[in-house]
Amino acid sequence: MKDTSRPSFGIMTAPMQVSYQDIQQVWREADAIAEIEHAWLFDHLMPIAGDPDGPIFEGWTLLSAMAAQTRRLRLGLLVTSNRFRPPAMLAKMAATVDVVSGGRLDFGIGVGSRPGHPLARREYEAYGLPFHETDRAVRNFAEACTVIRKLWTEDKPFDFHGDTIQLTGAFCNPKPVQRPHPPIMIGGRSAATLRVIAEHADLWNLPSGDIADAVSRGALLDRYCAEIGRDPAEITRSIPVPVSYDQPARTRAAIAAALDAGFRHIILGLTPPYPPSVARWVADELIIPSQAV
Repeated sequence: MKDTSRPSFGIMTAPMQVSYQDIQQVWREADAIAEIEHAWLFDHLMPIAGDPDGPIFEGWTLLSAMAAQTRRLRLGLLVTSNRFRPPAMLAKMAATVDVVSGGRLDFGIGVGSRPGHPLARREYEAYGLPFHETDRAVRNFAEACTVIRKLWTEDKPFDFHGDTIQLTGAFCNPKPVQRPHPPIMIGGRSAATLRVIAEHADLWNLPSGDIADAVSRGALLDRYCAEIGRDPAEITRSIPVPVSYDQPARTRAAIAAALDAGFRHIILGLTPPYPPSVARWVADELIIPSQAV
């Protein structure tokens, strides 16, 4: 389903191998640049690139700090691991960030780290977190999407008795600022995850810049939407594009390919060390030329 609506552009600063002050500076700069509409962190507890023992910040607490220090940017995590936190607790955290930001949260979530990624898998052992295998993790994820939405919208406490989630007297107060709830972005590409996306997502993020795969996965999402009677145009398609500081023409070409494939929500991945005034550079060298095409 190709989307021809106006594209939006954002940045992603992975909070690893970098200082808090550096991320803070980039986000504050981006907040003053109209062409940059959204900004993202990610959700890992240990580095997945570079020095495996290097610095990395927890995503939700850092996101709350960035929410308090910005005024315009929409913001979120690309994407929250549903394996890290109980869904009801996650809903409460997200509602708090939406309040802190004045209603600017895009709620990014996914099943969680790939079991075959050793640098991601080690997080669970290091932090004492259970790592359920894929089938159970996807079932839990589908129930989590239902529970989180209910916590944001139900006016009275409720019970939930699912296959993997059990809640008694669940309630979230205060609610998120955004009504009926913050937009839900789901990241993933597997067939099982795409079925959950068809049912629950407002935005779909494909965690890869491979355009051939993006087109194939998009066609599958269209099919799953048709099966449940949902218009696939209701789901904005999002894709990350790595930024090359040395070869901006290559990045512009990748942006053009993503737009041509119907992805209208572009997230430009910035790697440290960040050049001086990197947000302004991104707008001038990448976003404005892409908008003019």
